[in-house]
Amino acid sequence: MKKPTLIIGKRQMLLAGMTLVLAVAVYINYSYSSSGADIKKTDVVKSKSVSYGEAELVSTDSTADYFSQVRIDKMNSRDEAVETLKSIIGGGDATNEEKAVAEESAQAMAALMESETKVESLVKAAGFEDCVVYLDGNNADIVVKTESSGLQTSEAAQIKDILLSQVTVPNENIRIYDVE
Repeated sequence: MKKPTLIIGKRQMLLAGMTLVLAVAVYINYSYSSSGADIKKTDVVKSKSVSYGEAELVSTDSTADYFSQVRIDKMNSRDEAVETLKSIIGGGDATNEEKAVAEESAQAMAALMESETKVESLVKAAGFEDCVVYLDGNNADIVVKTESSGLQTSEAAQIKDILLSQVTVPNENIRIYDVE
C-alpha cells in the first residue's frame, strides 16, 4: 500500500488565503456593527393603511402642456414630411420631374416653417403668453393663449395684422383660436 503524502499545492494555498481574508472581513464587520455608534435610527411608520391605485388630483397648467404637446406633434409631422421628401429626392427610382416637384415642396415647406416661427415670435412679442401657428399655403390657423376674459376683437385684429405682414393668406381662410 501507498503511504499518504501531505503535499500542499497552489490551490490549497489559494483557498486557505481566501478563507483567511473572509474571516478577517467578518471580524471587522462584526466589530464595527457591534459598537452601534454610526447607525442612524429612523422613526417607525405607525399608519398601516395603504391604498394603492387611488387617483390624486395634481394641479398643472394644462394649457402649457397643450402648447408643448402641439409643438412636439407639429415637429414630428414636419420631420416625417421632410424625410419623405428627402427619400424622393435622393431615391434612384424618381424621375427628374418628381425630384423637381419634391425640391419645390421642400423649399415651400421650409418657407412655411420659417413664416410660422416668425409669426409666433411676433405674436408673443405683442404681449400674448403663448402662440402656435399652422400655415399650409392657403390657410392659417393660430392658437393663442389668452387670459380668462378671452380674446378681444382688437387683439384678434392685431394678430391678423401680424400674420398678414408675414404671409399672404385670404382673409376668409384665417382662423384664430383662443385657449385659456
